[in-house]
Amino acid sequence: MTNQELEKLKYPIGQFDCPNNISQDHIKSWISILEHFPNRLENLVKNLTNQQLDTAYRPDGWTIRQVVHHVSDSHHHSYTRFKWALTEDKPLIKAYNEADWAKLQDYNAPIEMSLNHLRVIHYKLVYLLNTLSVNDFNKHFIHPETNSEVKLDYNVGNYAWHSNHHYAHIENLIKRKGWK
Repeated sequence: MTNQELEKLKYPIGQFDCPNNISQDHIKSWISILEHFPNRLENLVKNLTNQQLDTAYRPDGWTIRQVVHHVSDSHHHSYTRFKWALTEDKPLIKAYNEADWAKLQDYNAPIEMSLNHLRVIHYKLVYLLNTLSVNDFNKHFIHPETNSEVKLDYNVGNYAWHSNHHYAHIENLIKRKGWK
């Protein structure tokens, strides 16, 4: 496998390309992606067998099962980061090692728990995002790995991208394997 082929498997929709000027239309579109993502993901994976769920989407990549659990954990973190930024002045958030989390036993559990969690956390996140003002979206948190300020409007787009990014991992594997 060439580096270019591997890169396409890693980033099937490309990396997040945030517009320089984030408009209210961007935010509305991203919130809509977040609102519909749990149902889209469930519909994509609901008929997969355990063997299919335990198939990696790329060489040295996570299994579909791990991806589903990762998205649930990651979006839970994102929700918490929104709340911190809305209630504290530029809080330093806690980063976590995603690769190590994916090795924990709960990433071998049935995906229904993470699909249910994702549905609830997105319901809460979308509800919260729809109540925010323009000034709220301009608030920041500090990411410790880059020591950079992350604006909430950017974070909405980043998590909409993250949803579509991992959806594409799974969808592309299903297509390559001819499972649907």
